Amino acid sequence: MTEVFVLHFSLPDGQRVTVEVRSVLNAGFSGRNAEVVAAHVAELAALGIPAPAVTPCLYPVAPYLATQASEVPVQNDRTSGEAEWALVITRDDLLLTVASDHTDRSLEVHGVGWSKQVAPNVLSRQAWRFEDVAERMDSLTLSAWVRHGDWVEIQNGTCGDLQPPKYWLDLLHAKNLYAPGTVLMSGTLPMRRGVDQFADAWRVELADPSTGRTITTDYEVRRLPEPIA
Repeated sequence: MTEVFVLHFSLPDGQRVTVEVRSVLNAGFSGRNAEVVAAHVAELAALGIPAPAVTPCLYPVAPYLATQASEVPVQNDRTSGEAEWALVITRDDLLLTVASDHTDRSLEVHGVGWSKQVAPNVLSRQAWRFEDVAERMDSLTLSAWVRHGDWVEIQNGTCGDLQPPKYWLDLLHAKNLYAPGTVLMSGTLPMRRGVDQFADAWRVELADPSTGRTITTDYEVRRLPEPIA
């Protein structure tokens, strides 16, 4: 019997939606500018992180990694989040929200998929119906802040910097992966140089400039104790 993992979302009209998560897919190397993606791949290769066979790509991870928790326990001090939008397929709708793909950077040298499997995808408890923002998706903004005493912005851009939802939705349909309970994470934007990503808290935001509406989520990063003898 398959265990069920549940997310709850509040929509702008006050409706609450419950989603039983069956599949989580994390997009990687999903920037729309091919030169920027190539430069990022080269930068990671210089750090010993294996390059993907193709870009962009999707990394399947465990359904239990989709969470709305306010705290992320970690095993080391080299983990960090990533500002992303997320599509959530329900039984009769398609939702858009904001999320952070928390990642163990020390494991990336062994495999990007591994690094994503050991940390959660933290989603907001708020969402929009995708059809309500689809036509202006590229103009929506994505931002992230890290806490080092004060909050410092580490990521800022638009959804137009990333592959559009249509790209991923077409792929899901082509691969017979479009199904209720699927959560698809968009991939992320470049981080600002000079800002330490290894922080004790993350905050991410998806904003719609045309309406002034925002969706946010934030969480604490808690280092687990050393092994107990």
